[in-house]
Amino acid sequence: MDTFYAGAILTALLVGLVFSRLSATVLFLMAAIGCLIAGLIEPDAFWAKATNEGLVTLMLLMLCAVALERLPWLGLLSRRIDSPNRYLAVARITAVAASTSAFLNNTAIVAALAQVLRRSRYHLPSQLLLPLSYAAILGGTLTLIGTSTNLIVSSFLADRRGNGLAFFDFLWVAGPVVLVVGLLLVVLSSRLPKRVVAEEEQGEYVLEAVVEREGGLVGRTVRDAGLRELETLYLSEIIRGSQVITAVAPGEVLQGGDRLNFVGDIKDASRLTQISGLTTFASEEGLMQPSLTEVIVAPGSILNGRTPKELGFRARFDAAIVGLQRDGETVSGKLGRTALRPGDLLVLATGEDFAQRKNLGRNFYLLSDDLDVRLLDSKQGFLVTLALGAVIAMAATGSLSLSVGLLGLLMGLWLSGLVSVDDLRRRFPFDIWILVASALVLAQSLVGSELISTFMSLVLPVMMDQTPLIGLVVVFLLTLMLTELVTNNAAAALMFPIGYGLAESLGVDVMPFVLAVAFAASGSFLTPYGYATNLIVQNIGGYTRGDYLRFGLPISVAYSVGILTMLCVTYF
Repeated sequence: MDTFYAGAILTALLVGLVFSRLSATVLFLMAAIGCLIAGLIEPDAFWAKATNEGLVTLMLLMLCAVALERLPWLGLLSRRIDSPNRYLAVARITAVAASTSAFLNNTAIVAALAQVLRRSRYHLPSQLLLPLSYAAILGGTLTLIGTSTNLIVSSFLADRRGNGLAFFDFLWVAGPVVLVVGLLLVVLSSRLPKRVVAEEEQGEYVLEAVVEREGGLVGRTVRDAGLRELETLYLSEIIRGSQVITAVAPGEVLQGGDRLNFVGDIKDASRLTQISGLTTFASEEGLMQPSLTEVIVAPGSILNGRTPKELGFRARFDAAIVGLQRDGETVSGKLGRTALRPGDLLVLATGEDFAQRKNLGRNFYLLSDDLDVRLLDSKQGFLVTLALGAVIAMAATGSLSLSVGLLGLLMGLWLSGLVSVDDLRRRFPFDIWILVASALVLAQSLVGSELISTFMSLVLPVMMDQTPLIGLVVVFLLTLMLTELVTNNAAAALMFPIGYGLAESLGVDVMPFVLAVAFAASGSFLTPYGYATNLIVQNIGGYTRGDYLRFGLPISVAYSVGILTMLCVTYF
C-alpha cells in the first residue's frame, strides 16, 4: 500500500509541475505533507530534513551572497568587456561570466552585466545577452557553490551516505567542457538574432491612462483632444468595458472611463499627466510625482500567476506598473488586471518608500541604475574576497567544512556592518529552503516505500544486457528534459533518487550518476523558463522562444556530449 501511495504522490507532483500554475515550492511542500500524512515518513525524520547540512550550506551561501554581490570587481570588469569586434566582445563576456559564476550567484552576475551590455555602443542587446546567460550557466557547473543545483544535489548525497560532494568534484568533469562550449558560444554568435531596435525605441512600452468621467475630454474626439499630436506617444487602442478598439480613428469620441493605451517612450510618461481630464495609471494609484524603475519579475515571486490588482501591488511595493514587456513584445490591455509571469520586464512608477521595501529582492531583479546595490569600496572588497578565498581553500582541502566556513564568513560580514539584519531577513531564501527540505522528505519516502526498488526491478531486466553507460545517458537525458519543463532545482530533486537507485541496482559507483543529475539539471539552453538567467535576458534582449531553440540546440548538444564523455572517461 505504501508503494501505491508513494506512486500516487509522485504522479500528482509531476502532473502539477508540468501543467499547474502553482510554484514548484508549493507543489513539493504538498507532496512532502502528503508523505507525512500517508505514514511514508516518521515525523522526526520529516523535521530533520530542514536541517540537512547540505541545505544549511546552501542557505548560508545565499545569505553571504548579499555582500558578495556588492564586490566592486564585477563592475570594473564590466566596463572592459565591450568591443567593436563582436567575436571579441562575446569572448570577453563568456570569460567574465563563466569565471565569476563559478564562485558568485550567477543570476546576480547576469542581472548586473545585462544592465551594462544593453547599452553597448557597438552591438544590439540581442547579439550579446544570450551568450551572457549561457556562459553564466556553464560557469555555475564548475564548483560546488557555482549554482544552487550543485548544492542541492550535494545535500541529497549527504542525506544518503553521510557526506556530500567535494568543492572541486565538478571541476574535473566540467572544466574541459566549459572551455569547448564557451568557444562554441563565440563561434556561433553570428547566428544570434539582429533585432534592430533604434535607440529611441528601446524605451517603448504601453502606457495606460483613463479618461476622467467628469473631465473635459468626455464627448470630444481623439483629434480635438490633441491625442494625435503627442510626438513620442502613439494612441494604440482604447479599452471601453469589454470592447477593445484598435487602429483608433481620429474621429473616435471619448467616453468617461475609457482606458487609453499609448505606445511610446516610457520617459515621456509625464506628458500624459499634463493633459486635463486624463489620469495616468500611476497617478490613479496615488503616485503623483513618481520616478521610473525597471525590474524583472523573479522566478518564485509572489507575483507569478497573479494580477497586480488582486495582489495589492501598490500597497505592497509602493509602486504601480506603467509598462510591461513579455516574450520580447509589449503587452497591452489593463495592466492592473494582467496576470504576471516570471521574466516579465516591468517599468514601475515608484514612490519614496519603494527602495526601502524589504520584499524587493525576493520578487524582482532590479535593473535601474539608481537602485543598484551599494558597492563595497576597494579595501572592503579586498578583505571580503580574501575571506571568501580562505573559506574556499579550507573547504577544498578538507581542513574546514564549507558550512562552518560560510557561517564564520557570514558572522564576520554582519559584525563588520557589511550586511545588516534587514539585508539577511530580506534575502533569506525561504522558497529554496522549503523546496529542498520537501524534496528530501519525498526522496526518503520513495525509497522507504520501496517504490524506487520496485521501479528498478522493472528496469533492471532491460538494463542488465546494457553497459552502465547506457543507464547514465538515460538519467542525464531525462534530467535534461525535466529541467526545461519544471526548472533546474525541481528536476534535480526529482531525478536524484532515480539516478542514485539505478547506480546502486547496477552495482556501480554512484558518483557519475549523481554528477549526471547535477550537470543535466543545470543544462537549460533550449527555453527561457528552465533557468533564471535565461529569463533575465529574454525581454531585455527581445528574444522569442524560437531564438533559444535555434541558438541553444547546438550548445545543448555539445554540452551533453561533452559532459557524458568526461563522465565516461573519468569514472568508467
